[in-house]
Amino acid sequence: MSLLLALGLGVGLGACGESTDGAGADGTITITVNGQPPKTQPFERRIFDEDVAEFERTHPDIDIQPREGFMDPKTFSTKLAGGQLEDVFYVYLTDPASLIARRQAADITDYVKDVPHYDELQPTLKQIFTRDGRVYGLPTANYSMGLLYNRTLFTRAGLDPNQPPTTWAEVRDAARKITALGDNTVGFAEYSKNNQGGWHFTAWMYSAGGDVAKRDGNRWVADFNNANGKEVVQTLHDMRWTDNTMGDKQLLVIEDVQRMMGAGQLGMYLAAPDNVPVLVNQFKGNYADYGLAPLPGGNGTLIGGEGYMINPKASPEKIRAGLRWISWKYLNPDRMESDIKRYAEQDQPIGLPVSPPAGSADIWTGGPRDQQNTLLAQYATVPVENYQSYVDGLADMDKKIEPPNAQQVYAALDNVMQGVLTNEDADIDTLLSDAESKVNSALAQVK
Repeated sequence: MSLLLALGLGVGLGACGESTDGAGADGTITITVNGQPPKTQPFERRIFDEDVAEFERTHPDIDIQPREGFMDPKTFSTKLAGGQLEDVFYVYLTDPASLIARRQAADITDYVKDVPHYDELQPTLKQIFTRDGRVYGLPTANYSMGLLYNRTLFTRAGLDPNQPPTTWAEVRDAARKITALGDNTVGFAEYSKNNQGGWHFTAWMYSAGGDVAKRDGNRWVADFNNANGKEVVQTLHDMRWTDNTMGDKQLLVIEDVQRMMGAGQLGMYLAAPDNVPVLVNQFKGNYADYGLAPLPGGNGTLIGGEGYMINPKASPEKIRAGLRWISWKYLNPDRMESDIKRYAEQDQPIGLPVSPPAGSADIWTGGPRDQQNTLLAQYATVPVENYQSYVDGLADMDKKIEPPNAQQVYAALDNVMQGVLTNEDADIDTLLSDAESKVNSALAQVK
């Protein structure tokens, strides 16, 4: 850690004149933090534990007690009420809104001004942790959906792998040419089971400039039974039944599609960058074969990711200590190079626009983002140029998180995907209307 960062957080977060509640007899503040990888992930756990040790060495006034696991919505309230919730806890980007509404996270507004580089985090991500001008957490990682494609099949089909499709019309054209290669090659594949179909339907809606849910006063309502929704479903229908570019086998889930792509039998599907290592490590793919582009249409994309919030019962001292840990480990441009370098030295993929390592998390703007791009290119172990159009395209896209009560919403939208992909004569209006009723029921539970 640089001297500048040490002084910035050591003084800024530690000299506010608050009481010493939470400190031990020697003045040490002990905080519990979750997010420690399980022992079944030895490399990731070793990195985490090394970071804990280094942080404690450079911050001798703070004792970190790590805990395995992440935030489980099913047990969260019970843990909080029973005093078992960690002082610093991991959240998915879909969690903060409900936690803030229930006052289950500490208000860190008066402390966050002393977090170095807070102003250089992406505004969209910071807003997820903000309500009525008050701040309740920090984003630490982010992913955005894009179009993952097989560069080798593009070349074989006479397509330019350096000029991926930018519209759904171009996707359809590319899918037809790839399918025409024969040998059971599929141009484009889509999920439709286990809530994954609804998840991707949401991404399609965002790419078309639409939404799945919207606020109507103090409540949420469905927002897809409209022209945008019909356009999405009609495009899927036509790709499946008119173009015949989606294969005969349907009711697919992510593993099915990844297996097809890894085997070189699939041209395109919607995915985040973290799919690429899976294709290589689990399905025997090759990094050089894959490219990534923004979602077609250029209007919007579905984002997800993670961040950290602080126990609402935490003392001011623990809040400061927790922010120093989060800032040092996850939001620290001074550690970017060392973080990326040690992953590269262990033959981990470097250059993909996704974390880990923390040094490559897609959360920055301005100087830290420029610094990050330079380092990723310097230490790249994968062909960075294959993903450049994705990186460039994200800058101007509307980035939207998942809808409230997402899994129930996705379950209802699975029916739309299944209906149109398995029945050539499916009634699009009926599919959307039925799903709208179910989604409204799910959204009515959101407080």
